[in-house]
Amino acid sequence: MQYARLRSNALTVDVEDYFHVAAFDATVSPAQWPDFPQRVARNTEILLQQFDKHQAKATFFILGWVAERYPQLVKQIHAAGHEVASHGYAHAKASVQTAAEFLQDVSRAKAILEDITGAEVVGYRAPSFSIGKTNEWAFDVLQQAGYLYSSSTYPVVHDLYGTPDWPQQPYKRAEGIWECPMPVLNKVGKQWPIAGGGYFRLLPYWLSKKCIDSYLKQSDAPYMFYFHPWEIDPHQPRFEQAPFKSKFRHYTNLNRMEAKLVRLLQDYQWRSVKEVYQPYFA
Repeated sequence: MQYARLRSNALTVDVEDYFHVAAFDATVSPAQWPDFPQRVARNTEILLQQFDKHQAKATFFILGWVAERYPQLVKQIHAAGHEVASHGYAHAKASVQTAAEFLQDVSRAKAILEDITGAEVVGYRAPSFSIGKTNEWAFDVLQQAGYLYSSSTYPVVHDLYGTPDWPQQPYKRAEGIWECPMPVLNKVGKQWPIAGGGYFRLLPYWLSKKCIDSYLKQSDAPYMFYFHPWEIDPHQPRFEQAPFKSKFRHYTNLNRMEAKLVRLLQDYQWRSVKEVYQPYFA
């Protein structure tokens, strides 16, 4: 539909490697991370090429751990006109940290990214959308650390995360920080996750597109899509010892993701969170 190309949507990439993901928390220790083949730079560079080809801009929520090891990649993202934002330092869920630990993590990541780019970092996304009712103090910490906005909540029912009764629209928190929740489609009395990630890999493209188009008709709020660089990498090393459910979520349709992503870039107009949500932040 032509109207879909006229409306700017927010494209976001959570820059982490295949061994960082929460699905493998019980299988892989952070102490082992340096021992694994690292593929995040290669995969992210492929994304940068595709974004450039299709004139798409994005927000890259980058792990501080990755930025320390690949500062040139961060500079490349910034130089290409994309927004550099924070995914924290060590991919620890906000829900398992104390306020002091969380402050140290998000401040460290912000400082690393700002030192590399020479530009202010204003956005943050919690690993696994791990801010909810049990740790609302995280918003106060983010405001204290100097962030302008967060994109850390998903108003759906999910076994690992979810704030189904929280706002579905961007809103300014009492703590002084903006929260930009992941978009959901309201249909048949339920809130359906349509923001990308594993659902986009699992579902046929036509169905994902139908859901996005329905959302664009239904909501005045921006649409936001997210995914990870490892999702376009079917040749990544595999953790066969991981639980079946984790392997299913992580490995399904990796070989189809890049082609589906190209179709998404062609069908919609994509910009960074900072640009698309600017009317709210102003």
